[in-house]
Amino acid sequence: MKRREFIKLIGSSALYLPVSTSMASQLLSSDFSNWTSYRLTYQVDLPSKGKSAHLWLPLPDTNESVFQFTQGSNWHGNATKATFATVGTSRFPVFKAEWHGKQKSDQRHVTVSCIVKTSHHAIDPTYYHASKHAALPASIRNYINPTHLKPTNGIVRETVHAIIRDKKADTPLEQARAIYDWVINNAQYDEGTRGRGQGNVKSMLEKNELSGKCVDINSLFVALAKAANIPARNQYGIRISESKLHPSIGEYGDISHSQHCRAEFFLAGRGWIPVNPADILQVSKLEDIALDDPKIARLKEQFFGSWEMNWLTYNHADDLTLSPPNAGKIPFFMYPYAEIDGHPIDSLDPENFSYKITSGELIGTGAKF
Repeated sequence: MKRREFIKLIGSSALYLPVSTSMASQLLSSDFSNWTSYRLTYQVDLPSKGKSAHLWLPLPDTNESVFQFTQGSNWHGNATKATFATVGTSRFPVFKAEWHGKQKSDQRHVTVSCIVKTSHHAIDPTYYHASKHAALPASIRNYINPTHLKPTNGIVRETVHAIIRDKKADTPLEQARAIYDWVINNAQYDEGTRGRGQGNVKSMLEKNELSGKCVDINSLFVALAKAANIPARNQYGIRISESKLHPSIGEYGDISHSQHCRAEFFLAGRGWIPVNPADILQVSKLEDIALDDPKIARLKEQFFGSWEMNWLTYNHADDLTLSPPNAGKIPFFMYPYAEIDGHPIDSLDPENFSYKITSGELIGTGAKF
């Protein structure tokens, strides 16, 4: 049985709660009986060496969404300065902390808690009808552009043109499905990949090494879609609960190593369509189930148009610049990030960068910290 925390809804002015007017109106009329509430908690310890340290923590996305809503965040610790802020052009939420001067204790430490609701996210793409007159909104066109690790020219464009030609895919939906099927049939989940992978699509294709974890596999889908002029993006987040579909694609309690990336593509007149090829390959690999097995076939159909929301998203930022000053752009923001005296610390090195992330399901209509 899951460990659960029973809570009572109260209001609190101490919470960081950025909610747009339209989202607030939507939430007032929402039926939250189909939503699940969680508390996400970071406990971070940085070594006391050096004269200064900076920490950035990705927080649950607060942008408008039909599948996720953040109720608030708070923090405590010994930071010289700390704030809840936003980063990037889409204003993704982040917690920033700074330490200056000699530390009175052996560690620089903070604890940050967030309360978030999630709801099953599914959009049936079969209702899409291609139209020659359907134009992409201006706000969406940017998602066709390449990023540093997801170029859209050269071998990436050549590969997607071959995929589309082979499947005789004409509409954006047919092309996206052809790319999705190709990724599942040609990529492999590699449990030995460090972290969640790098997502260096050009290198993967040039070396014909289409293996890795969620960032690699889902970035492959995103880059190929972009190269076909289909807007697409990764959503970077973390698993927060057990899966009802398969044990290997869920986590609860200590989720320090449960960071997880998903993908989505955009259809004019239909919106963003969620996909998740990486989890299909993970289940197939870890359970030694062939791709043509009925269990995998069902997952394959289910994950073309849905996300199981035992996961939350932080952001879809690529090539992100953090502030104050840092060592340069980071390819994506899914892990805690820290610098000491301007030098980045390896987020996957627990000896020098210690953090624990936990999730707890909350029963009730709201939360208190």
